[in-house]
Amino acid sequence: MTIVSEDAPAVIKSYYRVVTGGVEDYDDGRELVPLLADDLDFEGPIAGHVTGAALFRQGVKGFIANVSKIDLIQEVHGPDGTAVLYDAHMPKGIVRFTEFFKFADGKIQRLRLQYDPADYIAKGGG
Repeated sequence: MTIVSEDAPAVIKSYYRVVTGGVEDYDDGRELVPLLADDLDFEGPIAGHVTGAALFRQGVKGFIANVSKIDLIQEVHGPDGTAVLYDAHMPKGIVRFTEFFKFADGKIQRLRLQYDPADYIAKGGG
């Protein structure tokens, strides 16, 4: 099950299916491999700027381990990008996230993640 609508591009639906699937099913993120460009360009408040799908897959495991539920607030889709706003239920409360995706050839090429890092850590992220 995915949190985004049926209007979302297939790669985005698959991404959220993996991210919301629980850490028990995540393993080393191999389900993300076909969804991410090898040279994925990622930027987030804690990780900073990271290039490479392998590094991203390692980092996302901590997020998945700490999030029990995601509530979609809004999504916007264009021909080569998507923006998603959601609340993530963490061990000590809810943290609001926004993800901006750019994709091509059925893969996520760039991901910009926005959230309050102090709030994320205070509510059980790390």
